[in-house]
Order: sequence, then structure tokens, then C-alpha cells
Amino acid sequence: MGKGGQRLAEENMTTSTKKEDKRWISSYDPRTPDAPKVPSKATVKNAIPIECFERSALRSFYYVVRDAVMVIGFAYATSLLLSAELPGKILSVESLFWFIGWNFYAFWMGTILTGLWVMGHECGHGAFSSNQNLNDVVGFIIHQALLVPYFAWQYSHAKHHRRTNNILDGESHVPCTKEDIGVGKNGEREGFEPWLNELIGEEAFAIFQLWTHLGVGWPVYMLGLAPNGRLGHNGKRLEDGEVMDHFRPSSKMFPKKLGNKVLLSTVTTIATVGLLYKLSMDYGFLPVYLWYLCPYFWTNCWLVFYTWLQHTDPSIPQYGSDEWTFVKGALSTIDRPYGIFDFFHHKIGSTHVAHHFFHEIPFYNGDKATEALKKILGPFYNYDPTPLHLAIWKIATECHYIEGEEGIQYYKSYNVLPKRRGHIKSE
Repeated sequence: MGKGGQRLAEENMTTSTKKEDKRWISSYDPRTPDAPKVPSKATVKNAIPIECFERSALRSFYYVVRDAVMVIGFAYATSLLLSAELPGKILSVESLFWFIGWNFYAFWMGTILTGLWVMGHECGHGAFSSNQNLNDVVGFIIHQALLVPYFAWQYSHAKHHRRTNNILDGESHVPCTKEDIGVGKNGEREGFEPWLNELIGEEAFAIFQLWTHLGVGWPVYMLGLAPNGRLGHNGKRLEDGEVMDHFRPSSKMFPKKLGNKVLLSTVTTIATVGLLYKLSMDYGFLPVYLWYLCPYFWTNCWLVFYTWLQHTDPSIPQYGSDEWTFVKGALSTIDRPYGIFDFFHHKIGSTHVAHHFFHEIPFYNGDKATEALKKILGPFYNYDPTPLHLAIWKIATECHYIEGEEGIQYYKSYNVLPKRRGHIKSE
């Protein structure tokens, strides 16, 4: 078994292509008898230079201003080149330019706005400055402008950090067990997703997975309609039909003391939606759709894309409450190379292991903290150099469910399940 967080294994890509692909596999397997002892959080912290924990409000504001200038500049440049009115002729060069131009704008504006979103995320963690009141004011403004209920998400995201990869009490991207998803004891495909996987095939189902996660995953999660934890804030399991949404102060996600902050976030979110509605009435829906909603879609896509990739892989363990510890959860995080997007997104994906150990470290100190972590963690450190499009495809095709809620679990694919009788195609 290799060290340094990387182990490569050879395996066939598909039976049709017969090509080989070197794929990354985490070098830490807690199930092996000779698995190294997990270091303590204190040991890890002592290995990180103390200056990595220093926060500068001035420096953080620089990045907020930088991102805001890019937003304003890009929007102004776009306004000089594109009209928010539909072209006169659909089948024309003008129409093609209009379509390509607005899609270009949507993707890159959504990408830039994700950087501002990350700065709001820094505020929620207390990494923006040493003054939490200032953090909350700045974070509230940024996130509410992006339709994020700041205080509600701040609380749920903190739980995501406290209980990373905890099967029972985790938050966001909590894996479904085979019982949840409708897989029988003998592998029978009883639920909708296993049935759909067999019906439409592996590749089409992977595309379905990508759409449900990246396309609608964020609003579905915020509304509590996707699996986002099995336990309420009081440590009790949710009853059938209960949801933990981010908008009701009475949601079991939040303790009562947080009620007023949750209400403030919800009211402000509704007010922002109301403003967008008024703009639609005054200027038409299409301009609001093109200028705000399309980039907003891409920002949400980026958020889910990052979170999905940061904690999911067939070789990354998920822990039942009997096995889980904070350090094990933090070690189940994966750093990945994001290229140019590191500039726009403040390295949220390439220094995420350090972020999960100590979320109070500002992002601009993430590289230095990561270098220190690599030395102290050795084989525990996860860095997957796989190109992002291949990594997300692997997850969509192989990470569907786990066996149960206890012990050490790993994602499995529906593709390994036996076909249902009467649905086996003849050769």
C-alpha cells in the first residue's frame, strides 16, 4: 500500500472500450489489521504553524472587493455586447451569438459569484476576521443576496464539520443505506432508484444522478427534501415524514435559542425573492432570468459539486456512531486540483482537508497549513489528482448506497446488484 495519501490501482474502464484507467484510491483503509493509529486533533494542530490561524479583516475585505469588482465589471462588459431581449430571428447568426453569449455569461458569472459565496462561508466559520459580529454582518449580506438563509445555513454547515461522514448524525451528502433506497436483503431492486438504474442503464443513470445533485440538489437540500441527516438537534431520530428544512424556526435542525436568527434569515430570503419578483414585473422575467437566475443556478451547481467531491469516493469510509470520531471524519476529506477555479473560489476544494480540521484558518493560509498537514498525516492525507470530470463521473456511477448504519461502510454501486427476473436482456 502506497503512502502520502495516494494509491493507484489498475482497472478496466468499461467492457465495451477495454481501456485501462489509472484511478486514485485512498491509501488509508481502517479495516485492515495493520492500519496505522489515527493521530489526535491536538497532534495535528501542533504541526500547523501558529501564523496560519491569524485572521485579517483587511485582507478578507480585499477579496470581497476583488470579487465584487469582477461581478460589476463582467456584468457591465456583458451589457455592452448582449441584449436581454430575444433576437428577432430564431434561426440566425445573431440568435446563435445571443444564445452562446448568455450561456457564457451565466457560467462565468456563477463562477465569480461562487467566490463571494465562499467569502460568506468564511464569515460563517469565523475565519473572515477575529470579530464574529463583523463576520455575521458581512456574511449575512453576501449570503442573503445569493438566497442563502445565512444563520440557518451557518448552523447546519457547522454540524457538517462537527459530524463529517457520520452515517447517523452527519449533515449534507449523508449516504443512504440499502434499506433507505429500497435494496432487499438479497440484493433485490425494490426501490425507485435501483429499478431506474436497471431500466435506463449505468450511463443514463449517472447522468440522472448528476442532474439531481448538481441541477436541483441545492434547493432540494435547503427545503429538507433530500437526505441531510437522520438526527435532529436533540439527538433523536426523525420520524417518518419529518424534514429538516432551513427556513422554519421550528425545524428539528435548530435548537429553540436559534429561532429568531433563523426567522431573520427566512424573512430576508423571502424579501429578496420579492425584490426579484418586482423586478420581473417592472422589467420582464427574461432580464431577471438572464442576469440573475442563470448565474444563480451555476453558483448552486458549484456548491454541490464541491461538497460532493470533497467527501465522496468508493474508497473513502463512512462511519457509524460506534466507529466515528472527529478526526476520522476530518480524514475522510479529499483535496483535489481545481486549476483556474482555485483563483475564483479561494481554494475551497484544494485545501479542504485543512479546512475540515480547523475551519477558523482563513483560506489564504490554507496552502501553508496543507503543506504542514501532509507531513504529519502521511498516508492519512487524501489528495486525488484525477481530472474533475472523471472524478465526478466515478462518483455518479459507483457511489449509490451503503449496507447499513453501523461500523465502517463504503459506498456501493447499483450496478453490482443482480437483475430482476424478467428484466435480463438476452444476448
